[in-house]
Amino acid sequence: MKHRVDSAKGKLIYSHRMSVVEPVFGNIGTNKRLNRFSLRSQKKVQAQWPLLLYGDNIEKLANYGRLAA
Repeated sequence: MKHRVDSAKGKLIYSHRMSVVEPVFGNIGTNKRLNRFSLRSQKKVQAQWPLLLYGDNIEKLANYGRLAA
């Protein structure tokens, strides 16, 4: 695995992963202290998760404004 990550292709893929996906989970889990869902059952969790993501996206818009299209 170390060889795959250290290759040129691996570095490119890993750099995208670090900038796109993981900060969202880190922010929700660490900064907002939402390490567990407050609801039970898969149906309710599937309803709660998008609400958390919507809140995260709204916070980004409030902090950074609209991006130039």
